[in-house]
Order: sequence, then structure tokens, then C-alpha cells
Amino acid sequence: MSTPETSRFVRLRVELILEVGDEQAVTGAALRRIADEAADPRVPAAERVHAESAVTEDTAEALAYLVDPFDLVSGVPGVELQQASWSSEQIDYDADSPDWGLDEDDVDEDDEEEAAG
Repeated sequence: MSTPETSRFVRLRVELILEVGDEQAVTGAALRRIADEAADPRVPAAERVHAESAVTEDTAEALAYLVDPFDLVSGVPGVELQQASWSSEQIDYDADSPDWGLDEDDVDEDDEEEAAG
């Protein structure tokens, strides 16, 4: 399967919808992680203060602070994480709505162009 035209890099897209039943527990866990990291002299105090403010004001920010893409792949043999980005936002979710079908294929513009080309 490995041909000169095949890239060794793979983009893995993951979308999670989480129900937060205890916002204080999530915020508290994020604040504890920030406090643990504050012991590192390489972390500027201003960065810590900004992180504390963000996770206190928004549960979605607290979750984004707690979820680490490296943790998802660190145990997978033969791969090394090269770059990661992630975000979180509060959403209106209705599990019964047809708009939330997880089995549907996500098609982006690049995929559509490849299919047409």
C-alpha cells in the first residue's frame, strides 16, 4: 500500500458531543490542572491567570483545557502526533433531531472537488 504517491500523514477528525452533568466538577478539574501546571517556571503567570479566567467563565473552555489530543494517540504504536488543534463550544443538542445523525458522512469542499474531478 505504501507507494511514492501515498502520504505518511493522516488527518483524523473526531467530533464529540458531551453532556455536562456537573459544571462545577469540570471547572474544578480544569482549575486543578492549571494549578499543577503553575509549578512549572516556564508557564508565565499572565498565561495562568488568563486560563483560570477562561475556564471559570465557560464550561466549554474548561473541557477544551482538560481534553488533550496527545492523550488520544500517545498509546497507538507506530504514530507520532505532528500537530493538533481543537475547540469547544456550547451547543443546542437534540438527539432525536435528524440534523444530528452521526452515521452521515461529512463531505467538505475538497472531497466534493475530488469526486467531481
